[in-house]
Amino acid sequence: MVSYSDKQLIKGNYAIAEASVKAGCECYFGYPITPQTEIGEYLSQRMYDLKRGYVCAESELAAINMVIGAVSTGAKAMTSSSSCAVALMQEALSYACSDELPVVLINVMRAGPGLGYIYPAQGDYFQSVYGGGNGDYKLTVLAPSNVQECIDLTYRAFYLAQKWRNPTMVLADGLLGQMMEPASFGEYPYPEVDNSSWALTGAKGREGRAIYSCARDEDEHNAKIRRLFEKYDLIAKEETTWEEFNTEDADVVLVAFGSMTRNIKAAMKVLRSQGIKAGAFRPVTLSPFPTERLNQLADSVDKFVVVEMNMGQMINDVKLAVNGKSDVKLVNRPVGEWLSVEEIVAGVKNIIGDKTYASV
Repeated sequence: MVSYSDKQLIKGNYAIAEASVKAGCECYFGYPITPQTEIGEYLSQRMYDLKRGYVCAESELAAINMVIGAVSTGAKAMTSSSSCAVALMQEALSYACSDELPVVLINVMRAGPGLGYIYPAQGDYFQSVYGGGNGDYKLTVLAPSNVQECIDLTYRAFYLAQKWRNPTMVLADGLLGQMMEPASFGEYPYPEVDNSSWALTGAKGREGRAIYSCARDEDEHNAKIRRLFEKYDLIAKEETTWEEFNTEDADVVLVAFGSMTRNIKAAMKVLRSQGIKAGAFRPVTLSPFPTERLNQLADSVDKFVVVEMNMGQMINDVKLAVNGKSDVKLVNRPVGEWLSVEEIVAGVKNIIGDKTYASV
């Protein structure tokens, strides 16, 4: 991540909102829902002061479709929402992927299923990574673990959306959205992307253009989908990122995403102090997922312990990545108070069995 100076104490939601401004967001369309309402609240004044576009839409459906309209003209635009409300946006996200539009979506997760409640949770992994819209498509999904990364990954989301013309999501959670930490903004660190070749800006002096997802010819549609997946393969090759700690000699590796990463790193240190060779692994991009690196680690790691605040979602991708080379187990809680370091340590010890390290 980019290193900045001049830190300030700021809440995660406000950090995301201000980062979007500094990334050049020209239009924000949203609808209030806890625990991300402060993003729209903050931008209602900030965008007005900057004479940029802000609309509190009549619904989440309206908000995401307004974003689609804005980015079709080449503008940088985003929306933010949470969980059950993001569920309402799935059809539009499928359209945006098919239309290759650089939509930016912030999802600050809350507990589910259904309406759920405002407890922190990580139950939207499936929704975010695999999507609920129709057809074959993939979002790019980034998962921050602290407030600084709320800034850094919001910057990156705008850049990746523009670079690849693909909807990009920042997947945070209620804990991170409400947490206050020291963080720095700096300047937007990425180059601007030229979209003049496709944006709908009026056809005066050039041929007309159209952005559409419907292909009436079967061969044409097949070719389009294959081309999209060639792009997704390139995104995976060039943009997949992760963090790993003490994996060189690890017998057991803890895997988590988002803010739960903080606790697995602390649990790793406790386990090592007790003679257990533990490492930690954290996907930064959930889509594309760091499958290849996890598969490499499985050549030397006996067990992977996935730690999630859900009933086990990312664990499926870890199992696919490991591909039977190592044992993969789950330590979890579906919603509410984050799994403590002590709970994670106890869960790992229960999985590996005390006798495994009796002689250490």
